Amino acid sequence: MRVGALAGVCTIALSAVLLLGACESQKPASAPEAAVDTSAGPIVDMKTTQGDVKIQVDKRDAPITSNNFLDLVDKHFYDGLTFHRYEPGFVIQGGDPNGNGTGGYLDPQTHRERTIPLEKSPNLNHGAAGVVAMARSNNPDSASSQFYITLAPAPFLDQPPGYAVFGKVVSGMDSVMKLRAGDKIVAASVEK
Repeated sequence: MRVGALAGVCTIALSAVLLLGACESQKPASAPEAAVDTSAGPIVDMKTTQGDVKIQVDKRDAPITSNNFLDLVDKHFYDGLTFHRYEPGFVIQGGDPNGNGTGGYLDPQTHRERTIPLEKSPNLNHGAAGVVAMARSNNPDSASSQFYITLAPAPFLDQPPGYAVFGKVVSGMDSVMKLRAGDKIVAASVEK
């Protein structure tokens, strides 16, 4: 049975967050928008029930992870899925077709869950609110379709083995901060 994505965060890192007092005490009212680096990669326009969010995907420093995410966006896989997990001052998580943290993308040709290897870059880290990364189980190479957006800096997520950062919110952080479990991704598309 697949453990809910960010399982390590639930049991280990979330405890560390609470010990560090990072959950509620560092919850910003709103976060500044990140700068767009047009050389890094495309922008995904994600329409949610709380407003529009633009995510810049970093194909330069996380090509495997970015291409997986962009492929799922192109397939309209995320359209209609819910954000199933909200941890105040920490993350909002979505991308699970089961809606409960146990699912991933099933390849229609193989009927198996597609997973990707853990891809970390020293240029990409959890140092700010608005970081977009892949959720996974305890197996570092188990990321599939679930992703999360940080609501505050979470540098402990970079500790080995860590989580694969592949993008950042460049617009709509106010909408991200309003998201809660049960809110939906109405539609996601790559800006042309």
